[in-house]
Amino acid sequence: MAPALAACGHAGMHLSYDHEVPWTLESLDPGRIERARVRHDEDLFFLLCSSSFVESGSDLYTRSLIDHFAGDEPLQAWLSQHWEQEELQHGRALAAYVRNVWPEFDWDKGFGAFRDEYGAARTARRLQASRGLELAARCVTETAAANLYRALHEITDEPVLRRLTDGIKNDEVRHYKHFHQHYCLYRQREGFGRYKAFRAILRRVNEIRSEDGDIALRHVFQQCYPQHLGNRREFRRVSDRVRGLLRRHVPATMTAKMLLKPLDLPPRLQSSMEKPLARITENLFLR
Repeated sequence: MAPALAACGHAGMHLSYDHEVPWTLESLDPGRIERARVRHDEDLFFLLCSSSFVESGSDLYTRSLIDHFAGDEPLQAWLSQHWEQEELQHGRALAAYVRNVWPEFDWDKGFGAFRDEYGAARTARRLQASRGLELAARCVTETAAANLYRALHEITDEPVLRRLTDGIKNDEVRHYKHFHQHYCLYRQREGFGRYKAFRAILRRVNEIRSEDGDIALRHVFQQCYPQHLGNRREFRRVSDRVRGLLRRHVPATMTAKMLLKPLDLPPRLQSSMEKPLARITENLFLR
C-alpha cells in the first residue's frame, strides 16, 4: 500500500511540545491513602506491582532508543529529559503506593529478580531498523500504557490511587502524541507504506503480550507465593483472574483507535476495522 500522509500533515509540520509535568511524586500524600478500600484486593495489588516493576525498569532500554535516533537532537533531548524521567517517576510513585498499602511485600527483592530477567529480554529485543517504524512501535507501547492506567483508574475507588493513575494516564497520552508526531515526519522521509507500519505495530503488540506483562506478573507471583515456584498451572490461574479484571475495564475501542492511527486509514476502512480490533485488544495488554 502507498503511504497516506494526510492525517500526519506535510513535511514541514511544526512539532509542539508541552513540557509541563502535571503532577509530581511529592504532590501525592501517602497519609491520605484510604487503605481499607484497596488492602484486600489482591488482583489490584498484582496489577499495580507488576506495573511498578515495568515502569521502574524503563532505564534498561531508554539508552538504546536514544542512541537509535543519533543526530535527531530534538527527539533525543525529549527522550532523555522528559520521557525517560516521567517513566521512572511512574515507577517510583507506584512502588511507593505498593509499599504503603502492602508493606509486607518485599518490593526490592521482587524487583531485583524481575530486573535481571527483564534486562536480558530487553537486550535481546531488537529495535526496528527503520526509525519511522520504531516510532510506530512506540505508539503501540504508549497505547498499552495509557489504556492500562485508564482501566486501573476505573477499577479503584481509592482517591489517591485514582489521582495517581489519572496522572500517569495523562502522561502516557502525551507521550503517544509526541511519538506520533515524530512518526509522521519519519514516515514522510522514509516513504514506507501502511503494510510495513502494520507489521511493526503487530510485532510490538505481540512483544508486549508475551514479554513485558508476563515477566513482571510472574515475579510478583513468585515473591508472593514462593511455595508455588515453577507451578505454571497455579500462576496461570492467578494471571487469568488478573487479566480478566483488566479486560473488563480496558477501553477496547479507544485502544483500537490509537493502534490504527499511525496507519492513516480512510474513514470508512478505519471504522470497519475498529470493532474487530477492539475485540482482539481486550486480551492484549497487561503492561
